[in-house]
Amino acid sequence: MSRELFWLTLTAIMTGLMWTPYIVDRVLVRGLMGAMDNPSPNAKPHSSWAWRQMHAHDNAVENLVIYTLGVPVLRTLTFVAAFAAEVVLVLAIFRVV
Repeated sequence: MSRELFWLTLTAIMTGLMWTPYIVDRVLVRGLMGAMDNPSPNAKPHSSWAWRQMHAHDNAVENLVIYTLGVPVLRTLTFVAAFAAEVVLVLAIFRVV
């Protein structure tokens, strides 16, 4: 496994586990049944660290999606552009075009 895939795997695992402290805080603040209930305006607010943790998890998910989907697409487009440039160069060398 390459270094990039190793770190991508660890990042995906970390992102997948980042929601657990938020849920634990929700259970501690609202109780088990309150944590499983739909949020309502009169529900007890989360701790400030849990709120930051939730936003950090959201940010990590967004960045992971952009990285895992964006990088392969950009690499493929770069490969296609480089291949097209090589074809044009070969055609120019042999004066086909």
